[in-house]
Amino acid sequence: MTRGLPKDKVSGSMTHDEIYDHLANVYLGKRESVEVKKKKSPTSWLVINGVITAFILISVVYGFTAFLTRHDDLLKSRVIYALNNSPIRLTYNVGEGFPQAKDLTIALPPVDAAKYRRLNLTVKAAGGGNPGMVKVVLSNAKNEQAAYYLQGIRTKWQDYSISFDQLNLTDWTTLKDMSFVVEAWNAEKSDGVVFIDNISFSN
Repeated sequence: MTRGLPKDKVSGSMTHDEIYDHLANVYLGKRESVEVKKKKSPTSWLVINGVITAFILISVVYGFTAFLTRHDDLLKSRVIYALNNSPIRLTYNVGEGFPQAKDLTIALPPVDAAKYRRLNLTVKAAGGGNPGMVKVVLSNAKNEQAAYYLQGIRTKWQDYSISFDQLNLTDWTTLKDMSFVVEAWNAEKSDGVVFIDNISFSN
């Protein structure tokens, strides 16, 4: 029972109260040291949690940045340059005799079309006549011309999108005008009306 007792008390006599007080002090001292060690242990968890939180935040920021980049690229890929504000009307009559073709030409505003990839437009026939086919002709300042036939025209609006690869032009920076032509040799009806709208360049 004397283990842990002060040397000056071992040789002398101690009352029961003194022994109990001493043992209590020894026990409480050990308990406090254990609690200090336990209190120090959460620090490592705080560090780990901090690292995990930082990793999650970095991942979220990176993911959001990547999303914005993709979104910006998508918006750029949908850039459209409109060429008209309202439907264009082409009234034609290519029956017997001349002319054997009827065309409607619109001047194009200065535009660097080289940064685009497609020509878009919507077309429909009206007035009881339907040519079934309309030729689109693009001209530039170098006197180059590229033609493309829109087929399957009906009395309801139809969307057409023509790739620049199908239009044989070497210079898209000096476009001058665009023509729409109905020709007698391929017209289903010799007279009628064609409406063209939503003319634009896009990627």
